[in-house]
Amino acid sequence: MADYTTTLHALSRLIGFDTISRLSNLALIDWADEQLTAAGARCTRIPDATGEKANLWARIGPEVSGGLVLSGHTDVVPVDGQPWDTDPFELTERDGRLFGRGTCDMKAFLALCIAFAPRFAAANLARPVHIALSHDEEVGCLGAPAMIDAIMASGAAPAGVWVGEPTNWQVISQHKGIAAFEVTVTGREAHSSLPDQGVSAIMEALHLANVLTDIADGTATSDPERFPAEPGRTTITIGEIHGGTAVNILARECRFIFDVRCVPGELPEHILKPFFEAVDARTAQMQLRAPEADIEIRQICNAPPLSASPTNDAETLARAITGDNANRAVAYAAEAGQFQQVGCPAVICGPGSIEQAHQPNEYLEVSQFKRGVEVFNALTDRLATWG
Repeated sequence: MADYTTTLHALSRLIGFDTISRLSNLALIDWADEQLTAAGARCTRIPDATGEKANLWARIGPEVSGGLVLSGHTDVVPVDGQPWDTDPFELTERDGRLFGRGTCDMKAFLALCIAFAPRFAAANLARPVHIALSHDEEVGCLGAPAMIDAIMASGAAPAGVWVGEPTNWQVISQHKGIAAFEVTVTGREAHSSLPDQGVSAIMEALHLANVLTDIADGTATSDPERFPAEPGRTTITIGEIHGGTAVNILARECRFIFDVRCVPGELPEHILKPFFEAVDARTAQMQLRAPEADIEIRQICNAPPLSASPTNDAETLARAITGDNANRAVAYAAEAGQFQQVGCPAVICGPGSIEQAHQPNEYLEVSQFKRGVEVFNALTDRLATWG
């Protein structure tokens, strides 16, 4: 059986790779490729368009369809400006906790996958185990689709997908989708004492931001029966806004970024219909004063939600191993919905609490990591006949 010490060593190595989403993840991918290949996996890299990042898809067992995908992301969120008490890229154990960026979200699950690869390879598998390591999940689940396409195109469609986001080893059957947009407003510069001679991009952007606020305020109230998470409704937030050069100059440009997190069954294009109508109306008004004025909208990401399903073999497997039979959902987005979109049943279950994710002094309880070793040993025993 794979032991805690071996798995902890794998986690230490993974934390040591600075894989903040704006940086390359190739050093981590190189190491993971080496470890998985040595364990007998057949590894395929799927690079991004820049060649600076890659997904890694590893297969263990027979080259047939079915089997289980163990999926997780390699990137982490920034530590800039956060008051860390330890080096965020060095695993530190203290008071029953493992500190480091990504301990919770979600390199502990990756460590389990890599440490258990030799045991998977030694098992008499009737169906394969896939280990899917993706890039750029933290900025909109951007990396996983290319890997999902590669898996499906190979004729190796899995019977189920287990995504190891932090859930305290509770089984999650639903998550929200996420659609993010960048809005660039172009106006006309003028002296602020003569506002009728120009168009303030900031003022126009604020009008649109108010429209989004009104839409957000009007979204349906939570329905715990349909989506048992908090908040259990569709939400809209504006995360960035930039513009202007001086207090006495009408801003020529203003840019803001917002996201919509829809519960299953709701679509961002329907939720945002009043916003797009406001964009068209404001553009026409702006151009009456400045023909060069414009509002450009660029969609940054669009990851679908994970919907509950009465027949989900991956969820049944996770429940059988963990013993958890409660109905749960999460407000964050993950690649589980992307797998479900191509016909692969998916479930979310992994070590740690999402409340620790993205925080300074991010940590994972040692007990959660040790529980992971137990879960993966039980999973390995079941894989010989599953899928």
